Amino acid sequence: MKALTARVRSKLPDRPKLTAMFEQCLANTWNTTIKSRSDGTTFVITGDIPAMWLRDSAAQVRPYLMLASEDEGVADMIQGLVERQMAFVLLDPYANAFNEEASGHGHQADLTEMGPWIWERKYEIDSLCYPIQLSYLLWKNTGRTAHFNEHYVAAVKQIMKVWTTEQNHESDSNYRFQRTDCPPTDTLIREGKGTLTGYTGMTWSGFRPSDDACEYGYLIPANMFAVVALRYIGEISREVLGDSKLEAQARQLSEQIDEGIRRYGIVENPEFGTVYVYETDGLGNVNMMDDANVPSLLSIPYLDYVDADDPVYRNTRKLILSRANPYYYEGKAASGIGSPHTPSHYIWHIALAIQGMTSTSEEEQEQLLSLMEQTDAGTGFMHEGFHVDDPDKYTRPWFSWANMMFCEFLLMRCGISVKRS
Repeated sequence: MKALTARVRSKLPDRPKLTAMFEQCLANTWNTTIKSRSDGTTFVITGDIPAMWLRDSAAQVRPYLMLASEDEGVADMIQGLVERQMAFVLLDPYANAFNEEASGHGHQADLTEMGPWIWERKYEIDSLCYPIQLSYLLWKNTGRTAHFNEHYVAAVKQIMKVWTTEQNHESDSNYRFQRTDCPPTDTLIREGKGTLTGYTGMTWSGFRPSDDACEYGYLIPANMFAVVALRYIGEISREVLGDSKLEAQARQLSEQIDEGIRRYGIVENPEFGTVYVYETDGLGNVNMMDDANVPSLLSIPYLDYVDADDPVYRNTRKLILSRANPYYYEGKAASGIGSPHTPSHYIWHIALAIQGMTSTSEEEQEQLLSLMEQTDAGTGFMHEGFHVDDPDKYTRPWFSWANMMFCEFLLMRCGISVKRS
């Protein structure tokens, strides 16, 4: 890590605060959230919550991929995380967060099929996409393939089975989730089944990457991420596993979901033109918004679903970075995308980083990087959300995902990026 921070300093000799923030965030995640286990796997907590989210853990270690090709210890850590993630998927593909041991910690009172290993069982498509993405990027950045073992294949098949089942959530799925004495965003209606959906070819999600309940069951950016993850599975099956049957199954499911996105996830907006919607139910209802958490509509090029110059994405970007998005906030100190997961007029550092990494304008990228530098509230860290008029008002002082998104954005500005294909 010292070599990487030295490279950043050499690229930004006149930005001492920015480089100090980078070094602090990079080291903090490594020193406080990552634990190597005796079985060779890796457990990664989110920061202020002592559980491992499949999504967060993958995003937290992603910038370390830039070190993994030269540092066997870093590569071992990431490989150990992939193996731990896939073990959790095999344990329960509907769970989003897990305990390090079978301790029974977490939301054990939820009305769903809980177990002592499970911290939370909110089903989110992206929880299954992120481990596949991390496994693929580990291969592309290091050449390693040892993690594509029989357990990995079993987990991938389990993921594809769940996504296929959830194409017909109304008739085929046994998943239910209810939480009592909580905000409406923390539980699903209809006795835990969620809002009514029709068949679209897409796969259903109970919750968003914010861990908030979906208003409509087909979450478009999460389905886009699933399409990309299935393409990864196809390539891994062809190039590493030599499994033509698995490759064909992944391609077929990817095409079905992608066709559903094109048929149900795109609408004509009178002001912005042809745009992607955030959610739909396949019955004519759509949700026009975006959320700060990834996968988001803003993050579509970051997910590798389409390029940043795709015309539908460009129209969508204009919409969600405007007041047409109910979670886009403007204030005295900053403007950007927030979330119903946090208070009104709080925007997220994660969304600012994604806005920067998906921008085609160097001027916009520099403005966003400076904005992140100026809104750390003097802590040297990023936060979940902060108030657009006062960055000293923020949520979650220890949130590793936000810290590492900042690191990845800064590295990109320095010409250092994860190899993605």
